[in-house]
Amino acid sequence: MKIRTLIVDDEPLARQRVRMLLEAEPDMELLGECADGPSALEVIKRDSLDLLFLDVQMPDMDGFALLAAVPPGQMPAVIFVTAYNQHALKAFEVSALDYLLKPFKPARFHEAVERARQRLSLKHENGAAIENLLELLERRPAQKSYLSRLQIKLPDKIIFLKTAQVESLESAGNYVVVQAGNATHLLRETLNVLAGGLDPEKFLRISRSAIVNLDFVKELQPQSRGNHVVVLQNGKRITMTCGLRKVEQVLGVR
Repeated sequence: MKIRTLIVDDEPLARQRVRMLLEAEPDMELLGECADGPSALEVIKRDSLDLLFLDVQMPDMDGFALLAAVPPGQMPAVIFVTAYNQHALKAFEVSALDYLLKPFKPARFHEAVERARQRLSLKHENGAAIENLLELLERRPAQKSYLSRLQIKLPDKIIFLKTAQVESLESAGNYVVVQAGNATHLLRETLNVLAGGLDPEKFLRISRSAIVNLDFVKELQPQSRGNHVVVLQNGKRITMTCGLRKVEQVLGVR
């Protein structure tokens, strides 16, 4: 796998040194060099980059300002190359892969490249694994048209939650709060859309803003004016507005 790379530094000699050291790394594909932040930003937006060798102090737009301007989803792995060690902490705060302090030895450069190589390889493998997993999960028999899993996106991973484990779903604007055991997840979906994909023999919409898994219903408690509250096995209480007869019919069938 070729690692598509860009060098960004306002010093020609610094760019030349990085370029020469990259020649000893056969899997590095150098797409170009930039002497300033704005031109580098154009390359990042235009090309699909894997790795960025980036100076901190540059005129007009420094290295940190450049990274802040990179569109979501287009951020490459970053190795800072600078003569100033006071920026190291901030560099790692923006998830820099490594921090090379000028002047550095070839062995130290190779160490940084190897770290990038391992990180990008892992990222590639994880991406392929997620795609394969999604494909497998979507291969359901034609007769099973209801959702068997929900895909929950977290900042650092994706969870595939079985709908059989879901106890309740409650509307929160354009999101749905999913309760499963002790865990609460936020799903970017409307309750109306989600309701259409759930098995009506297992899930019952008890109000405009709530759906419950009938396997987790513990009891119904009468309230004033003929209303009821659904009590789940975890103790959660949700007001029901769909009518007692509908709940009794569904539970009776089950």
